[in-house]
Amino acid sequence: MSDHVVNDQRAPLRPDAPDRAFDSERAPELDLIDDCVHCGFCLPTCPTYSLWDEEMDSPRGRIVLMKAGLEEGSELSATMVEHFDRCLGCMACVTACPSGVKYDHLIEDTRAQVERNHSRSLRERLVRKTVFSLFPYHRRLRVLALGLPIARRLPGLLGMLAPRIPVRAAAHRLPRHFAAAGERRGSVALLQGCVQRAFFGSVNEATARVLAAEGFEVHSPPSPECCGALELHAGQESALGKAKATIAALERYDTVVANSAGCGSGMRDYAHLLRDEPGWAERAERFSAKVRDVTEVLAEAGPRAPRKPLRSRRSAARASVGRAPEPSVKVAYHDACHLAHAQGVREPPRELLRSIPGLELVEPAEWEICCGSAGIYNLVQPEPAAELGERKARNLVDTGAEVIAAANPGCALQIIGHARRLGHELEVVHPMELLWRSIDG
Repeated sequence: MSDHVVNDQRAPLRPDAPDRAFDSERAPELDLIDDCVHCGFCLPTCPTYSLWDEEMDSPRGRIVLMKAGLEEGSELSATMVEHFDRCLGCMACVTACPSGVKYDHLIEDTRAQVERNHSRSLRERLVRKTVFSLFPYHRRLRVLALGLPIARRLPGLLGMLAPRIPVRAAAHRLPRHFAAAGERRGSVALLQGCVQRAFFGSVNEATARVLAAEGFEVHSPPSPECCGALELHAGQESALGKAKATIAALERYDTVVANSAGCGSGMRDYAHLLRDEPGWAERAERFSAKVRDVTEVLAEAGPRAPRKPLRSRRSAARASVGRAPEPSVKVAYHDACHLAHAQGVREPPRELLRSIPGLELVEPAEWEICCGSAGIYNLVQPEPAAELGERKARNLVDTGAEVIAAANPGCALQIIGHARRLGHELEVVHPMELLWRSIDG
């Protein structure tokens, strides 16, 4: 390690690039950086810029820092790393950008540089090691579920975000095959995931049953254990191994369906992640091309299974005391960032929700602003994440909706936790759960 100290943090030098901040291994590409014309369209949609009005905490400001990191004589200082760390990776800037800047590729390559070349504090290293030793492993998460009732009683972030998952639900195993109802319309493989499989097994079950009811043969293989999206979005080198394992396990299927926004975004990014890996680049490109969000598959196919009206908790309560149930249920749709921005999927989930009879779909204010979950962001940047989480919860509560539909497990936990903190018990479910309730009756 070098004796050179920047802002009281030691920055190791790399033998392949001792004269600049970034090494040569998948460094952010100058051509992509130069696509940014610094127009400022990204500023109103960037969560951290909206919090602090700080140029270096905006997408175009961070792009300036990326370009500086490629220059000879540059240093990966603690200040530079702080601005990169503050980015949620929500990709709202990708949606807003009129120049088509691929900020998603730039920030992921930059984060890998930071993790490889920056010396983090002991506390930061311990937090990351704990997170990545636990969350990508659904079996470990199922053991953790035994302690969740205790965790929910703890003060602070851990107690607020601990999911209310019954132990029986965490132990549930998804059947490996679901036969198509009626005339077969196609065959798909469903990624079970890690957090989704352990804590939100009902989402996987609902997804498979909706697909089967709509005429799709569904395979839900136990492998891979994790697609590596959480690590990919945080710059962890271990993402490469998980990406390769996922491709090897699922590439034989024609279509790979994701029901978690982060997972779908991660798998669609394998082509970029493995672009210079011998023997994997072409496989990754073919694989990424066959990854679809479940709402895309279903919206494109069109509804076939009959739908029935839903009852909300409030309607059920009215019926239990002999009062007429309300004729409709009001649902607010929350755009998960890695679905709406990273994958560009906004209309299909809304189209599917509108297919449910009597459902009133409402839109929250500031749909494009991240809820603050953002992978591991609420664990490593708890203060801004909490501010964004409360802001999102307030906007959703203000819609007057009885149910919130959200297509990402991290978003669901964040919204539930901050709504509860504000005194509201929101019912947050995946769109597939609402669809299955409607189809199943």
